[in-house]
Amino acid sequence: MFLNFPKRLCNWNQQVLTEDLEILARAVREGKRGAVAKAITLIESTRTTHRQEALTLLEILVKLGTREALRVGMSGAPGVGKSTLINCLGSMLIDRGQSLAVLAVDPSSAESGGSILGDKTRMPALSRNPKAFVRPSPTGKFQGGVSRRARDTVFICEQAGFDVVFVETTGVGQMEALVTELVDVFVLLASPGGGDDLQGMKRGIMELADLVLVNRSDGDMKKLSLLACADFSSALRLMRKRKQDPEGIPKVLNVSALEGTGIESAWNDVVELARWRHREGHWERRRQNQAISWFRSEIDERMRDFLLNDRDMRDQISAMENRVRAGDVHYDAAAETMVRKLFASRSSKSLP
Repeated sequence: MFLNFPKRLCNWNQQVLTEDLEILARAVREGKRGAVAKAITLIESTRTTHRQEALTLLEILVKLGTREALRVGMSGAPGVGKSTLINCLGSMLIDRGQSLAVLAVDPSSAESGGSILGDKTRMPALSRNPKAFVRPSPTGKFQGGVSRRARDTVFICEQAGFDVVFVETTGVGQMEALVTELVDVFVLLASPGGGDDLQGMKRGIMELADLVLVNRSDGDMKKLSLLACADFSSALRLMRKRKQDPEGIPKVLNVSALEGTGIESAWNDVVELARWRHREGHWERRRQNQAISWFRSEIDERMRDFLLNDRDMRDQISAMENRVRAGDVHYDAAAETMVRKLFASRSSKSLP
C-alpha cells in the first residue's frame, strides 16, 4: 500500500533516494492511485532539488518498459462544456470496462500565480470512480493551453496502465495549438449561438482539429446547433486537406453532453481515426515528432530558467532592464546582448 512507502516519499522536502524512487515507479506501474498522484506532484514541482529526482523517476519508468494509451485532447472556449463532455464520455468508457485518466489544465492567475483548479468538481462521476483518475494542474507561466510538465504527466498516466488519457486544455482560444503536440486525436468543442460559428471561418486551431463537436444540441438550442454544424462543415471544406487524414476527417458532429446524445458516435470516430493512423504508420511518426517538439521546447525553457535563476545573469538582466526602461537601449538589442552573454558563460557553468 502507498501508506507503507518510505517516509521520504511522503515528504518531498527531504532528499529522495534512488531506491525509494524505484519503489514509487513500481507502484505507478501497478496503477496505485496514490503513487500516481505522488509521482505527478514530484514531476510538477518547481523546486530545483526535486527536478533531478523527477528525471530519475522518469528514467526508471522507461527502463521498466513503456506503455501507450490513447491520448485525446479536448479544447474549446471557456464554458463550452469540456468538463461535462469528458464526464459523460468517461462514464461511458468505464461502463465498457476501460480505465481513464484526465489531465485538466486550468489557467493560473497572472497576479497571484494561483489557479482555481475547479475541473475536478465538474466531473463528479469520474472523480468518485476507481477506474478514473482526475488530475487538475495549473498552467503556471507556460503558454499554449497546457502546463509545462503536461507531457511528463501524460507519460506517468500511461505507465500506470490507463487505457485512455484525456487532456482538457484551459480554453484560451486559438493559441491552444500546443496540445496537438501532446495527443493522438484532437477534439475541438464548440457551442451554437456563442460566436464559435464565426471562429469556424478562421484558420488556426480549426486547421488542427480532427473532430469538431457542436455541444448543447438539445432543447431550444438544437436548431442553432444544426446550423452551427453546417457552418463548421462549410468552413472545413475550404481548408487544405491534411495528408495524414483519411477521407471525411476532420468531421463535424452534433452532441449533447447534458443528454448524452451523439457521444457514442463521436467516440467511435475517435477510435476509428486512431486505428487508421496506426495502420498507415502516422501514429508512430506523430509521436516521434511530438517527442522532438517537446525536447526543443524543454531546451528553450531550460535556457530561460538559467537566465533567470543564475545570480550573475540575473544581476546582469536586472541592469539591462533598467537600461531598457530608461530608453538607453532597444529591447531587441538588449535581448541579443543577454543571449550572447549566456553562451559566453556556458563553458564555465552548467544549465539547471
